[in-house]
Amino acid sequence: MTYGELPATGDSFARPHRRTGMDFDSFVLAASTADLDAASRADSHADAVEFRMDLATEPLAALDAYDGGLPVLATNRVTWEGGEAHDGDERLDALEEAVDHPAVEAVDVELESLLEDGARVAEHAGDRDVAVVASVHDFHETPDRESMRELLETATDRADVGKLAVTAESRRDVLDLLAVTDELDDEGRTVATMAMGEAGRHSRAVAPLYGSKIGYAPVDADDATAPGQYDLATLSRLVEELEEESADG
Repeated sequence: MTYGELPATGDSFARPHRRTGMDFDSFVLAASTADLDAASRADSHADAVEFRMDLATEPLAALDAYDGGLPVLATNRVTWEGGEAHDGDERLDALEEAVDHPAVEAVDVELESLLEDGARVAEHAGDRDVAVVASVHDFHETPDRESMRELLETATDRADVGKLAVTAESRRDVLDLLAVTDELDDEGRTVATMAMGEAGRHSRAVAPLYGSKIGYAPVDADDATAPGQYDLATLSRLVEELEEESADG
């Protein structure tokens, strides 16, 4: 199934409901890493760790050994969505096993996968009180506003958070993304949005002001997992300063 064939929102689906654990009512800054041993260096800036299982050598063993204080958002990104995990049952099995780990409070499932075989991961997560992030990544462009809205509506109908990362070529692209983010936030939908690439880099700092609920950043800039990411300390500082200015304004 392609995103152009997404079913209309409101179709019957057993959407998991968030109850305890990681709270997406406010902005969550996640330190993206394939090395959980490095998570301790994120404590002073991050609210959570996005564990990139697809980039780790032995991800499940790493989870078993993890004793950090930050909750984990488990991601096992498939190749067709910019990751390194091969598509198939083994990838989804690993995500289901990760959900059972007590430190994992959220799991990322690509929207296209969620609409097919990945639905079992979301159902398992719902049974374990683990939040589900339904993600979409467009590495080529920023879709028009209507298309972005449709993607995020479909994602939030089927998961606790709808995540959309697009590729910006201009400030207009970023403005379109922020407008959609603001509209959906006003409607009570929980979304996480960002524009990749140099033209969209600043969106990672300003999107929380428009209602985006998750930000991602590597502990070290050299370990960026998406184009245009700030390092964790820089993004944490920018978000905090902008939030303070907005509150004072």
